[in-house]
Amino acid sequence: MSIGYSETVETARRYYNSDDADNFYFLVWGGEDIHIGLYETSEDPVADASHRTVARMADSASGVGPESRVLDIGAGYGGAARYLAKRFGCRVTALNLSEKENERDRQMNAEQGIDHLIDVVDGSFEAIPAEDASFDLVWSQDAILHSGEREKVIAEVARVLRPGGELIFTDPMQADDCPAGVLGPVLDRIHLASLGSVGFYREMAAKYGLAEVEVIDLTENLPAHYQRVREELERLRPELEGKVSDTYVTNMIKGLKAWVDAGNNGYLNWSILHFRKPAS
Repeated sequence: MSIGYSETVETARRYYNSDDADNFYFLVWGGEDIHIGLYETSEDPVADASHRTVARMADSASGVGPESRVLDIGAGYGGAARYLAKRFGCRVTALNLSEKENERDRQMNAEQGIDHLIDVVDGSFEAIPAEDASFDLVWSQDAILHSGEREKVIAEVARVLRPGGELIFTDPMQADDCPAGVLGPVLDRIHLASLGSVGFYREMAAKYGLAEVEVIDLTENLPAHYQRVREELERLRPELEGKVSDTYVTNMIKGLKAWVDAGNNGYLNWSILHFRKPAS
């Protein structure tokens, strides 16, 4: 196990470092952006919908500019970090546990001429390698679910935020009224023991001194997204031969269906959650 990584985070690290997962997320899920998208039609390209989420979240960020310091926790391939750096001219630290994803991230930053604004850091959001009160915005997309200690993540975010700084994130969550015992197939797909909820994150934010700005419920996009990814995976399956194992593809198709079904049954939630650290 990597030093300082919890068992759940280490499991995620091994998963995203695997050739199967790396090629699947890069070639099928969306490339630069590997999170849930916002859909205008059921046929929207996955990458376009995913990029739409980044832009929607960025619209909510207050006062971000060239002097701002932004931290993206669970940055994946760095699509959001590049978007924020280009849009606002801010400096972004892209913290991510997968060394394989980080290699791709650094390469794309250099290719797009944006590497002078983005620092890609290997590490975990359960122990953020940064000083207290060092960021104006902490950003995360569909990553905190991979922590087995989500309270610690929120505590760390509160620690590194400057007074007046903001936390804006999305996370696939269970619905606050989700029945017990129905999420087994959902959790199995990415080796999780549980999911957070809007109620949980509200409670943790309040506990660590973060005031709620808004919570935007966009749950209808969750089953739509997993359905589109499933369709793309089935369409691209012949082209993935030799890049993604057949066993991985078969299991992924099954797992994605579980997420679609759970979303359509009202068991899941996906929202943009926005909190602010008091200015004084």
